[in-house]
Amino acid sequence: MWSGKYLRNPVTQSLLMKMVSESGTQQEAHEWYGCHTEILGEAVRPAFIQSHLDTETQAFLNRSAEKSGCLVTQLYHSFVSTLFSPFMSRTSINGYLGRGSMFVFSPEQFRQLMNISQDWKSKRLLDLGAGDGEVTKVMSPHFEEIYTTEVSATMKWQLEKKQYKVLGIDEWQDTGFQYDVISCLNLLDRCDQPMKLLKDIRRSLEPSKGRLVLAAVLPFHPYVEIDLSTNQNTTKQAPGVQAPIRVVGGKWEEPSEFLVVQGKMWEEQVTSMANGVFKEAGFAVEAFTRLPYLCEGDMYSDYYRLDDAVFVLRPEE
Repeated sequence: MWSGKYLRNPVTQSLLMKMVSESGTQQEAHEWYGCHTEILGEAVRPAFIQSHLDTETQAFLNRSAEKSGCLVTQLYHSFVSTLFSPFMSRTSINGYLGRGSMFVFSPEQFRQLMNISQDWKSKRLLDLGAGDGEVTKVMSPHFEEIYTTEVSATMKWQLEKKQYKVLGIDEWQDTGFQYDVISCLNLLDRCDQPMKLLKDIRRSLEPSKGRLVLAAVLPFHPYVEIDLSTNQNTTKQAPGVQAPIRVVGGKWEEPSEFLVVQGKMWEEQVTSMANGVFKEAGFAVEAFTRLPYLCEGDMYSDYYRLDDAVFVLRPEE
């Protein structure tokens, strides 16, 4: 049996690593959605919704495997990343190449979490840090108006190609109207002032029916990626890149404002966020679930994954 230590060619080594990682995918998938409900706090326990690996999630994994299996494409992506990394962030490079799409939830999982039907409609959605808009696309059929924000210029270009309205990062709070739903997906741990962001979201939501859909990677590791090309914070990061480290085309810095999230286990941190962070920001947990935060892979892996807690929050006085 072959072993990676006897392979000198780096491309051959990466292909072997990829084959080994694929073999455990199905075996591990059922663990992605697990929750020890007995560890959750009593107040938050009834809000938990059990999710599972559905057909849309599996389809994303299959597409990712197909893309990562195209060696010519992956070598080209690797070359471009190496070329642009001294002056562009990983996020911007991915936007330029049209790779590294994220998967947070399927349409079915979104509807289940929101407790809505397939034909449910509302007026305005705002997706903060929307990336390339692939996750926005999952939510968009339920809204008449779609607004997005993004720091990366190449990601803005991707959003405009999808005909979403792109607002400035200091503009969405002062449009003169409120939103029915605001999504803040895997942004809280990559934001310089997360509590300020939460309070700005609360003020921007329609007070009676407005909802915040928030995803947070747990365990919570807050670090902000600085784009060397613009010296701006980029607010979304690919799974598989763990902070604090120096990343391609950028560097990690600590945020100026820290959220206190206690506990080591996923369930303990969920409880801490619900009873501490969200309550301080003026929100109550209406529903939440555990989902894998997935990102398209490369020549080394079919996909990358982190553990997400995805909440539906309602404003409270």
